[in-house]
Amino acid sequence: MSMENVRALLNAKYMHNIPIFPEFIQFLDDDVASLTALTLIVNPECRENSYHGSITQLTLSLYLTTQCQLKLGHSLTSLTQTLDYIEVTRRKLQVQLTLNHLTLKLMERKLVTYINRRQCCNQNPTRDDCLESL
Repeated sequence: MSMENVRALLNAKYMHNIPIFPEFIQFLDDDVASLTALTLIVNPECRENSYHGSITQLTLSLYLTTQCQLKLGHSLTSLTQTLDYIEVTRRKLQVQLTLNHLTLKLMERKLVTYINRRQCCNQNPTRDDCLESL
């Protein structure tokens, strides 16, 4: 469902921003909560202007897609496609959208790390730490 949303939003002319209010941080997962706090520390404009302290619907959908793919062990093809979507999204977003860029970078890092581990385990399937790390 998130992937369908990503595909639709990639071609959208307008994307909704979802403000991340401090009152709602407790409802976010640890990664997004940490990135939100980091954004508020690094970019003071985020505290004063909710536009800078928000996340687009596309970024949030990509985040949810990435988390699901990693937890469900999707194919390398699917993970690589998500990496491409992340890159396209990064180019579309304004530089001032700090939280979006941090979230996209986190997703990219998680996917690349997972893909590298999986490829390593495919080459060395007898390693005990391979199965544990995935």
